[in-house]
Amino acid sequence: MFDYTLLFIVLFLLCFGLVMLYSVSSYEANLKFQDSAYYLKKQLFATVFGIVVMLITTFINYHIWDKVTIIAYFVSLGLILLVLTPLGYEANGARRWLDVGISLQPAEVAKVGMIIFFASVVSRFGKRIQSLKSTLFTIALAVPVALSVLFITENLSSAIIIFCIVLMMIFVATPNYKEYFLIGAGIIAAAAVIVLLVSKGILPETLSYRFSRINAWLNPEKYASTTGFQTLQSLYAIGSGDIFGKGLGQSMQKLGFIPEAQNDMIFSIICEELGLFGATAIIVMFLLMIWRFLVIANNAADQFGALLVVGVMAHISIQVILNIAVVTNTIPNTGITLPFISYGGSSIVFLLSEIGLVLSVSRGIRLENK
Repeated sequence: MFDYTLLFIVLFLLCFGLVMLYSVSSYEANLKFQDSAYYLKKQLFATVFGIVVMLITTFINYHIWDKVTIIAYFVSLGLILLVLTPLGYEANGARRWLDVGISLQPAEVAKVGMIIFFASVVSRFGKRIQSLKSTLFTIALAVPVALSVLFITENLSSAIIIFCIVLMMIFVATPNYKEYFLIGAGIIAAAAVIVLLVSKGILPETLSYRFSRINAWLNPEKYASTTGFQTLQSLYAIGSGDIFGKGLGQSMQKLGFIPEAQNDMIFSIICEELGLFGATAIIVMFLLMIWRFLVIANNAADQFGALLVVGVMAHISIQVILNIAVVTNTIPNTGITLPFISYGGSSIVFLLSEIGLVLSVSRGIRLENK
């Protein structure tokens, strides 16, 4: 049963993303490259390539990926380690990319690799995953990749997403919900303590510097000239959009006020140009996508297929939540893109490859004759 609804949602978000990308980036692209469509052209190429990858992945039997899980794990880890070699390069103050003929962000490869790897691991454990020992062992397998992403590429958001993918797969595979609620409560409590210590200035100076983004989150006006600048400009953009926005292409904040607005902060420009109506419409489209993921996962032919879909759902939903939360200053700035809409070639290609995995699982669903 091929899921045409999911395909339509993805294509809609891709088209909408290209339109918004041109609107947001044309001014900066014209200043930097004397070509207002510079970012649009690069994103369009990546999108077309990603759609080809998605279609190929869709028509590959997803059980094949169960045979290459170990390769997926070590390729993910190896690419992250390559950032430390001359192949790695720095952009926008962060060393997160590889120059392998094309620009490649290893963290995006790792997300797909971890979805495949842990879908296989959890499905192979079967009911044994319900034991605390098996759960801890599975989580431990994610530690090398997540820590490599965190410390080598300094990409906290991607490390969080990798752990969330693993935890979500374990969560749906075990009925021990009470334990997970306790673990979640413990994590939230620890985060609250850190925020309190930072806000009171109790942490040592070296640690306070590491948590400077928390200070900017708690009091962006105080850090308006440094770490709080982007957040403040984003809030100005959202506030000025009102209900129906200023109109497509009419944003003021994209004219150099929000740095790299086509990346992490594109949602704020959507709010400014299309208002609350446009922002709500996009959120609804993502909710519809998650609904289709749930339908496919619930009807998958086997647990491996269901867990593949759960992994993709965890990745996309967490990334959307984090991006919107950052833009609205609900959480500290983590530097994470909005799926299918923000600028980024590696991101769009590997997101579409994940959609291909989900569509492949949907093709394996057989409708019963009533």
